[in-house]
Amino acid sequence: MLVTESFVDIPTTVAQGPMRVYLFAPNLPQYPDAKFPGVAVFTEIYQVTGPLERFCRQIASQGYLVACNESFHEFEGQGNPILYDAEGTDRGNKYKVEKKLEAYDEDATLTIDLLMGHKNCNGKIGVTGMCLGGHLAFRAAFDPRVQAAVCYFATDIHSHTLGAGKNDDSLERSKEIRGELLMIFGKADTHVPREGRDLIRKTLDDNQICFSWWEVQAQHAFIRDEMSKGRYDAALAKVCFDGLLELFHRRLYLDLGQPVGLAPKAEHVC
Repeated sequence: MLVTESFVDIPTTVAQGPMRVYLFAPNLPQYPDAKFPGVAVFTEIYQVTGPLERFCRQIASQGYLVACNESFHEFEGQGNPILYDAEGTDRGNKYKVEKKLEAYDEDATLTIDLLMGHKNCNGKIGVTGMCLGGHLAFRAAFDPRVQAAVCYFATDIHSHTLGAGKNDDSLERSKEIRGELLMIFGKADTHVPREGRDLIRKTLDDNQICFSWWEVQAQHAFIRDEMSKGRYDAALAKVCFDGLLELFHRRLYLDLGQPVGLAPKAEHVC
């Protein structure tokens, strides 16, 4: 499916100033009233870079209306991706802990509002992102409108270090999640070590969240196809993208109606 691209600048109140949101839409000129699920894609610390744009196009080409907002608009202005170099990494990491947690949440709400108000959105919302964006997708899932979230190597959830003051409450608020999660981590990811992954998984289990948990033999940022410092694994990235499509198709495209009763218990049979 072909894709059209545009952007819109949205006013914010917590961070103040406009936030640029890039839209990637399925291109079906003969069907101007077609309806698609909406997907909010959250960025790494480098904002909307080439790898993020390609990721968004892949999702949109499968029949999803995609919105990707600039995470650090209050620091960088509009239309300014951050370079994948030492200076850019330091700058992005600095912004990550200077930005208010409330500003991250407002950005997510405004991005979802944009999708919900789009004439071609069917009203079903999924979220995803990598690194910082995986954490932001996790937080976006607190919004009851979100029915599915795919969080790639979500950083800082286990350490409570996101945002100004490092008062991140993502684990505590995870009980608010009503949609379904797919959590993806590399087993060799030094950003989210085993102890951190175990804490996140146990908290989700304890809160009875509906989630799948994938740990693969890979390092941090293994789906980034540019400046990955030798970590990019195209084969694993494809497998994970297939998992994203399965969850989004099942939760956002299919109309299963309202659940009745509890899910049947698994039988212990060979």
